[in-house]
Amino acid sequence: MYLPRRVYEVLPYAYVAAGLLACIASYLSTGSVWSDLAFGSGAIAIIGGFVLILRRRSYRDDEARYDRHSLDD
Repeated sequence: MYLPRRVYEVLPYAYVAAGLLACIASYLSTGSVWSDLAFGSGAIAIIGGFVLILRRRSYRDDEARYDRHSLDD
């Protein structure tokens, strides 16, 4: 599946934002099953967004490091 670069770059931040909104919504409507589900899905979205951000950063750092060493040879 192809995504335009702008959409691809924004996705992790959108996951974190959606997760925060879900957690805030669960806080505002406490005491129901839907509140618990909103909090759980929000927490998963936040964690997933941060994992994507960190994995991309690590991958880009590794690629930059290896590309620089391959040019020196």
